[in-house]
Amino acid sequence: MIFVDACFRKPTPYTPIWMMRQAGRYLPEYMEVRRKAGDFLTLCKDPQMAAEVTLQPIEILDVDAAILFSDILVIPMEMGMELRFEKGEGPVFSKPVATLADVEALYDYPEERLGYVYETIRIVRSTLPQEKALIGFSGAPWTLATYMVEGGGSKSYAAIKQMVYADPGTLHALLIKVSEAIKAYLLKQIEAGVNAIQIFDSWASALEREKFFEFSWDYLVDIAAFLKERHPEIPIILFPKGIAGYLDGIEGPFDVFGVDWGTPMELAKKRLGKRYVLQGNMDPARLYDREATKEGVERIIEVMGARPGHIFNLGHGMLPDTPVENAKYLVELVHDLTRR
Repeated sequence: MIFVDACFRKPTPYTPIWMMRQAGRYLPEYMEVRRKAGDFLTLCKDPQMAAEVTLQPIEILDVDAAILFSDILVIPMEMGMELRFEKGEGPVFSKPVATLADVEALYDYPEERLGYVYETIRIVRSTLPQEKALIGFSGAPWTLATYMVEGGGSKSYAAIKQMVYADPGTLHALLIKVSEAIKAYLLKQIEAGVNAIQIFDSWASALEREKFFEFSWDYLVDIAAFLKERHPEIPIILFPKGIAGYLDGIEGPFDVFGVDWGTPMELAKKRLGKRYVLQGNMDPARLYDREATKEGVERIIEVMGARPGHIFNLGHGMLPDTPVENAKYLVELVHDLTRR
């Protein structure tokens, strides 16, 4: 598989590309399945429909890897937290975690309740062309904990940061519990057939340097070490968003570092490029315009060279109103410009 080879810095015929949120609202085919499902969580819990939307970007865009269609919040949901998706507001937990008693009340083994995810993986892997990789994923402990404590998305992170400084013991108890669930969940994804794992830490930038390493990065490294010890053949991709200033402290047993669009690729290459394969990092908004897309691709390829050590991706998820033709153009352009 070209994508897996690239994760291990092996020679590939071209630089592989996939895109975060490549299965999503910008695709009319996705919207059709979403309408059939009725609501987002029903779609996540239906293996046949989730498999169908996982496969759509392979068929439509010819990306080099599919990423499992699910949501990072299925873990806290299956830990017993009541989750709903509000139009215009996003995910909402009706009773956020606030105390140690709330942490202790969470179910310890949510991976046992996530059979619909593993069934989706089995269906996708049985249908996906052999040369195309399937990426499994989870949210990072810090990002999941942020949703669980804030009760949803946040701009100020006031509740979780109050816990960081005023009640770190409770936060560490929550992070440990969530980390153990993630380890078991990702292990089961690997057993079901995924070829790589990505862990998303979308809210990493909420933390100052010292607290980032304590409450975010140390837990990511712990999960990566757990998975690599058991499955060294499975590449591990870590994506902590918005930590350009902390790159000099990044170290751990993982294979690929996801670079967000706010981190200059030159800086990531200088700090991490010798030790890790880099993935990224075009601004998703460039896909609104073909010339802007071409300029973005050429700039990144100029920095990284069309050589092993780079996987092309966006610096965050695809935007819902991205023109499909421009997404197709991006994939073709990356393949053409990097073909050895």
